[in-house]
Amino acid sequence: MVHDLIAAPFLGSHVVLRPGRLEAIKLPERRFRELELASARGETCPPWLLEAAKARWGIGLPVRRAAEAVLIRRPSLFGHSRGSWELNLGCNFNCDHCFLGERPFAGLDEAGKHSMLRTLRDAGVLWLQMTGGEPLIDPHFAGAARLAHGLGMMIEVKTNGSRLARPEVLDVLTAVRPYRVDVSLYGATEETYDGFTHTRGAFKRATAGLAAAVAAGVPVRLSLIITAQTAHEQGRMRGMADDLGVPYTEYTHMSPTIYGGGETLKSQSPAHLKPLSRFEGCNAGHTFLHVDPHGRASICKVARDEQVDLTSEGAQGLSRLGVIADGLMLRTGGCSGCRLSANCSVCRPLAKRYQEAKAPLRNYCQHGQKESAA
Repeated sequence: MVHDLIAAPFLGSHVVLRPGRLEAIKLPERRFRELELASARGETCPPWLLEAAKARWGIGLPVRRAAEAVLIRRPSLFGHSRGSWELNLGCNFNCDHCFLGERPFAGLDEAGKHSMLRTLRDAGVLWLQMTGGEPLIDPHFAGAARLAHGLGMMIEVKTNGSRLARPEVLDVLTAVRPYRVDVSLYGATEETYDGFTHTRGAFKRATAGLAAAVAAGVPVRLSLIITAQTAHEQGRMRGMADDLGVPYTEYTHMSPTIYGGGETLKSQSPAHLKPLSRFEGCNAGHTFLHVDPHGRASICKVARDEQVDLTSEGAQGLSRLGVIADGLMLRTGGCSGCRLSANCSVCRPLAKRYQEAKAPLRNYCQHGQKESAA
């Protein structure tokens, strides 16, 4: 049974969501309980929900039993409402800036992936980012996306776009519509794009995929990757987004690899380093988690120093993740006692990766930024 809406606990409140859309309806607890009761009794959707759905999304829900129209998510003991999940680190591009470093094509089998999704459901994950590597080359992507949707998750897909024109991919993305498909863009010409990705034909496949996805009504957003190799085409990349009629963001700060390798920093365009806003803490490890292709959970994509093996511990293992997060966020090593740390612009785990990579201070630290300005 395909549900029209999802009703779920979310960060101490309750929301109703429509798959494939970002807008939400916030519910008081009594309304959520009323909806639960209507579902349990086999009753039709309450009139107030029909009116709210019409006002929020402009849709008229068919007269259906609440249990059929609304998938109701149960409260979780763990409260990790958002998560990112690497289906596989394998990729069909070989980009210079990739923070994953080595990208072995390895991970859970299809049964393992489906089990992992149920664990994430039990952890409370409502908003799920499916990423890689390149998730659309994973043979289990379609089944995983359909199951995530069926479990009541709002899906985002991060991709290089090279497979978006394939009918089997578009079939999945239109059947279980993500709220966003975020496509990385590595240039505006074949020469730059193929050179940066070290993949012949990459530009043609990516642009064909973008055109097909937009035509199919898939909610695309572009991530413009501005590097030393692509910066000269920044304006043309923006123009591509405008021509497609899709929103975009720009990424200008290159990160070390997750292993602390500095090879990615060669792609940094110094002219595009901008002062970062003050880091004021984040919810990593508390209401957000990251899972790698082998089912190991960490507080985020960067801080993988300590992980919880969800394949053996299940969602129960996440009870330790908050303590891990608090420990990893402490200012240690070269940052302990820093007189500028109260206004630092990067978290401690990311600063550690920069330090391991022996990155120039100007890339991540106020001390280096002050020296550059002098």
